Amino acid sequence: MTLAMTSELPVVAVTVGDLVAALGGELAGGGDAAAQTLIDRIGPLESATPSTIGFVSNPRYGAQLAASNAGCVIVAPAMVDAAVARGATIVTPDPYLYYARLTQWWAHRLRPAQLSRIHASAVVDALAQVDATATVGPLAVIEAGAQVGRGAVIGAHCFIGSHARVGEGSRLAAHVTVGERCRVGARAVIHSGVVIGADGFGFAPTQGRWEKIEQLGAVRIGDDVEIGANTCIDRGALDDTVIDNGVKLDNLIQIGHNVHIGEHSALAGCVGVAGSTNIGRHCTVGGAGMILGHLELADHVHISAASVVMRSIRQPGQYTGVFPIDENAAWEKNAATLRQLHSLRDRLRALERPRADPGRARAANASEDSTKSSPTGDETA
Repeated sequence: MTLAMTSELPVVAVTVGDLVAALGGELAGGGDAAAQTLIDRIGPLESATPSTIGFVSNPRYGAQLAASNAGCVIVAPAMVDAAVARGATIVTPDPYLYYARLTQWWAHRLRPAQLSRIHASAVVDALAQVDATATVGPLAVIEAGAQVGRGAVIGAHCFIGSHARVGEGSRLAAHVTVGERCRVGARAVIHSGVVIGADGFGFAPTQGRWEKIEQLGAVRIGDDVEIGANTCIDRGALDDTVIDNGVKLDNLIQIGHNVHIGEHSALAGCVGVAGSTNIGRHCTVGGAGMILGHLELADHVHISAASVVMRSIRQPGQYTGVFPIDENAAWEKNAATLRQLHSLRDRLRALERPRADPGRARAANASEDSTKSSPTGDETA
């Protein structure tokens, strides 16, 4: 494997044989020359060149596979015959997972090496603890009592508040804020603009105005968490806001105070989670989904994009709360009908109510008349 430096970007050049040696999989197709096929790019099948490696994880893309010029493709055993017919192939049980690990391997070689140093313009308090193997970028600020672990990278203009912690191997891009007493676990990836530990939204109404409730908790983030650009995680009011191990948060997400997100859950862009909500393990929330406060989502709950969760969900499954898109005129008619749904239901129930048998009704009336005309003890002289 070589890393060529050009005037524009570094370029990785590696043989297919080297990739298999590093990442595993079975090399098939292309004859003896397959292992020596040179790869300098990971790319989609439709724009691939003979030096591109691509992947196919779904059989429905068989036509794109056959037409692709990729020098090598990654496929599952079910597609090996079609892939081998066109050239070098890496066979693996899970092509998508192999692709993910390939991108990690590739990025590790493209990403500029970080020198273990504290930039001269960084401001590090004498009472802060920064591991000798950590890197602190230009104009970063690390306050008293803060701890930065082994191999961690603190990007330019980052702020690490007093008594905050950044774990081993975590990487903070430029302009990340970690507030006082907040903790980030090991191997986290935190993108630019993230704010961890701003005050939660808490105010007490009094005489027509709002009295601030000080937010006395912090934020605890587990290991192997990734947080996208400009996401905000508020500190707890009393207890901490908690993001468990392996959670993945996309860009522009708002996490309210005292929220707890369980292990390996994933939230897409623009999701909002109101305060004190508990999201279980292995949950997903689609883009722009909204979850109201003080709710509970069980493990393995999956919320479709743009849905609004207004009640707790205690059973695993897929949940959707989106009014389907339509031409505006049709949408307005359907919306008007929806507003009348309750009255329409009542009318339908009235129509479905069993009607009395006319013959039985006449007999009942005759019996009632006979009873009324019969003499009783009270009516005799």
